[in-house]
Amino acid sequence: MTSIADLRKSYERAELNETESHADPLAQFDQWLQEAISAQVPEPNAMTLATVGSDMRPSTRVVLIKGYDAQGIVWYTNFESRKGKELAGNPFAALQFHWVELERVVRIEGQVEKVSDAESDAYFASRPLDSRIGAWASPQSEVISGRGVLVANAAKYAAQFLMHPPRPPHWGGYRLRPDNWQFWQGRKSRLHDRLQYVLQPDGPWLRQRLAP
Repeated sequence: MTSIADLRKSYERAELNETESHADPLAQFDQWLQEAISAQVPEPNAMTLATVGSDMRPSTRVVLIKGYDAQGIVWYTNFESRKGKELAGNPFAALQFHWVELERVVRIEGQVEKVSDAESDAYFASRPLDSRIGAWASPQSEVISGRGVLVANAAKYAAQFLMHPPRPPHWGGYRLRPDNWQFWQGRKSRLHDRLQYVLQPDGPWLRQRLAP
């Protein structure tokens, strides 16, 4: 049996330096995300979301990015879930993308806000019918007696709304407005490349190299 302590990998695919990286972290993120999509890595849009509750206990889960621009990173979920409740009490969060095949990690930190109702309505309307029904059927993060609860709820709401379920009032989008980005590129001998971008009060992003 192989010991997990003995698992090793040499990272040698690429490099990340101050000369060739973008001065704007959003441009760097866009480049890396598009390269991940082009490389057909599994679920390049999956990101880990970390929040902290009022009890100061952190929690993480995987969500899917649904949009990004100069305003921030957007995803959609149930406002009454654990993450929704934690964000209501503490609006600061962190995101992480890990593109294993490209030996890359992107970390993003910042303050979170809800997107507008119009944005949430537009995205909800674009979802497949089953997903729209699912948003009604699942009391996310709540204890349920079994899968039958979800199946019964889905049947109930499908019969109620037919082909046109409206967006639930407890469901919509969040936007994280970054104030810190980190880009990590695996390198040989564990001498990895790690660049940090820090938002300055009145000026461009400050780009710094961090020790790995």
